[in-house]
Amino acid sequence: MNTRNFLLLLGLLFIVVTVDAQTDYMNQWPQFRGPFANGIVETDQIPDQWDVTTGENILWKNKIPGLGHSSPVIWGDRLFVTTAISGSGNNSLKVGLYGDIDEVGDRSEHEFRLYCFDKRNGNLLWEQLVHKGIPLTERHTKSSHANATPATDGRYVLAFFGSEGLYCYDIDGKLVWKKSFGRMNAGPYDQPEIEWGYASSPIIHEDRVIVQGDIVGGEGFLASLDLETGKEIWRTPREDVATWSSPSFLNKYGERQIVVNGFSQIGGYNFDTGEELWTLSNGGDAPVPTPFFAHGLIYIHGSHGRYQPIFAIRPEARGDITLDKESTTNEFIVWSIKRGAAYMPTNLVYGEYLYNLRMNGNLTCFDARTGEVIYKERIPEAKGITSSGVASNGKLYYSLEQGDVVVLKAGSEFEILSRNNMDDLIMASPAISEDMIFFRTQHYLVGVGDSK
Repeated sequence: MNTRNFLLLLGLLFIVVTVDAQTDYMNQWPQFRGPFANGIVETDQIPDQWDVTTGENILWKNKIPGLGHSSPVIWGDRLFVTTAISGSGNNSLKVGLYGDIDEVGDRSEHEFRLYCFDKRNGNLLWEQLVHKGIPLTERHTKSSHANATPATDGRYVLAFFGSEGLYCYDIDGKLVWKKSFGRMNAGPYDQPEIEWGYASSPIIHEDRVIVQGDIVGGEGFLASLDLETGKEIWRTPREDVATWSSPSFLNKYGERQIVVNGFSQIGGYNFDTGEELWTLSNGGDAPVPTPFFAHGLIYIHGSHGRYQPIFAIRPEARGDITLDKESTTNEFIVWSIKRGAAYMPTNLVYGEYLYNLRMNGNLTCFDARTGEVIYKERIPEAKGITSSGVASNGKLYYSLEQGDVVVLKAGSEFEILSRNNMDDLIMASPAISEDMIFFRTQHYLVGVGDSK
């Protein structure tokens, strides 16, 4: 074989391996909201309808002790999830549309656990007692002590419990390292004595762990850690209110950055150094949704207090890009709205459209590139929505707190395809992997797929 043909063959092999690796990665659900926090994995095998009572299209169902709002994460056939088990047995939830700031008041010793299941059959592969002790902060009546979703890269899995620490295990359940960030109180910015429970999930990229530590008291930070050792690589201070959103990684135009939500300090940071690249204020004052990237734009939203914005931002943004009082666009913000964004659920961009679902069931569909409103409709009898929607095969899957999973047809017209009751409360966002969708309810982990 001559040199030219050898190089051509080598190039073709590289393309095949690269495509296979990307395809394999898209079959995983490695962090909150799946690959790159987009909430999408394409498969044509997930059923539109299922029934937990009759078992139709329910492949398995496992009881999970304690209470946790963390979502499942998946690599290969392994599914990971966390929980916190109260020593008092108080695993209660108060769901629905209400504005109380009440704490649960449970000061008993808790067990913080990490589970690994076989995603195909629900068999427990291993479990670890990560930590045991009285939680250092309280939880809201709608919260848990296991809010943060784990993260995995197929070699390691991270379990984060806020004040109780960040723990790294290998894929077989052996503890590799642990790290404490001290007391991490997440609560309302104007009432620092109130404790609601930490929720920001870690992410893994290129052997780095990224943690967003926005807490009450103005001592927040964004940090990068070495995945194999837990050693801190950089830490950038953040002077913002407590946030419950998770960081996102973005690689565009040769610039790798970490994008975070916030109230006064939404922003992008250099992935390698932690240097702030751009900043934006006037977000919601209790930031929950996670930023994500689609159509060449960064999408960030929030809804609490004075501001309820959605922003579509160019990734090449630099400096302070805050809009003036009357404007909805500038050099780096392609479109925005001042009010109407979702509070708890992270938006979906699927195909050409952005879907903004509020806690009361009001759904607005926008043109994702321009911000034009396509339709406004309401999911009937929605009594509260906390979890974020996911999408696959032209369908949107939204979980309601009261236990219904509503499947909508994606596109420019509002159409409900089915409504499936899970016979339990739902606070966590679902996960998709290959031909299955996984729901974490208050008491169970459920694998849904075509039983045929």
